[in-house]
Amino acid sequence: MSDNKPFCRPKVPQGVTEYVTTTQNEPVPGQFVIGYTTEWKSFQKEVPYQTPKKP
Repeated sequence: MSDNKPFCRPKVPQGVTEYVTTTQNEPVPGQFVIGYTTEWKSFQKEVPYQTPKKP
């Protein structure tokens, strides 16, 4: 019943949405948790401040 193979996380495909991209990190020997890297695309525009007109 037991295969005696070391547990290995399955390779997960890259997740891509409109504003977020998630990729799986490379496995590190001796660690159970692999981890993921998340990259956000900016969806807000930054406008430089302008002083309002004086009356």
